[in-house]
Amino acid sequence: MDDKTISLVQDSFAKVKPIAETAAEIFYADLFTSAPEVRPLFKGDMSEQGMKLMGTLAVVVNGLRDLDAIVPVAQQLAIKHVDYGVKAEDYDKVGASLLRTLDQGLGQDFTPEVREAWVTAYGTLSSVMVAAAYGEGNA
Repeated sequence: MDDKTISLVQDSFAKVKPIAETAAEIFYADLFTSAPEVRPLFKGDMSEQGMKLMGTLAVVVNGLRDLDAIVPVAQQLAIKHVDYGVKAEDYDKVGASLLRTLDQGLGQDFTPEVREAWVTAYGTLSSVMVAAAYGEGNA
């Protein structure tokens, strides 16, 4: 990822932070509508889950300039999610919901350039996570 991509992701995520709770609600509503088969993977308080999601996103987004530090954490998270029943193909579903959430949450600030930056960032991290959890052939 180049510096411009990282800056676009970080600057746009800074605009999401003030609406983090709403963004998490939008994300899960979209995910469960577009991929209802993943709904049973989520147990417990969804507002708490939403805050965990936003916290994890904040760590990852803030760490994009130091991938050597965040990649091992992302890999461990992916391996842990296998035990929850997450499948390799679920990463694409999550990515699509993330993009739709950003589009809705950021409105006109979610420009094609910002969207492409998020596609690049999510693609980079999700491919590393899928490879760690399911093997290189599934990345």
